Amino acid sequence: MKILAVETATMTGGVAVMDGDKLVAESRLNIRVTHSERLMGEIDRALQGASMEISDIDVFGISIGPGSFTGLRVGLSTIKGLVYATGKKLVTASTLEGMAWSLPFSAYQVCPMLDARRKEVYAAVFRWRGDGFERVMAEGAFSVNRLLSMVECPTIFLGEGALLYKDAIVQTLEDRALFGPPPQMVPSPANVALICMRKAERGDYTDAAGAAPAYHRRSEAELKLG
Repeated sequence: MKILAVETATMTGGVAVMDGDKLVAESRLNIRVTHSERLMGEIDRALQGASMEISDIDVFGISIGPGSFTGLRVGLSTIKGLVYATGKKLVTASTLEGMAWSLPFSAYQVCPMLDARRKEVYAAVFRWRGDGFERVMAEGAFSVNRLLSMVECPTIFLGEGALLYKDAIVQTLEDRALFGPPPQMVPSPANVALICMRKAERGDYTDAAGAAPAYHRRSEAELKLG
């Protein structure tokens, strides 16, 4: 099975291609322009790097959030277009779970954090069980203080939110606060591809017509409009 997966939940996005259990191409971008200006070009380059055509892909995968409202819409609409054009299947993955997969087999629980603005973060807590991660705290948008009040044991923090609020995390949790190295602090397209591949192998597909980003709260525009 061949899968092409896209990650556009943050300013660090990218594309990955897997063939069975092999990662054959991956690109990452740290951009200050919208994903809509770069995404199709990166998909083309990833396919070229994998020596594949779009028709070779069996399943398309997408990280559906939480994260940037604009980035998630761009990524999902692009992948939906490819699904409709090719007639292939769609699989979705949590952005936060994809980040946790940067630390498989971790003895500590893992808490990916993304900046949600307004002094909040998108976060969840995962623990490795058997051959994958399970959520020990559900995904959501939290104030930093509320999130930290629910963390009782040593935890590895990942993501832009962890960097932004590192001082508060250390002050609150002291030696229970651990932080991933720089390569693990950003979402990974390869991890999204891996999660989507495992779901596809189980037949856990997503209906493209009903697929929607997991925002976990209303956008700034919606809040301003009441």
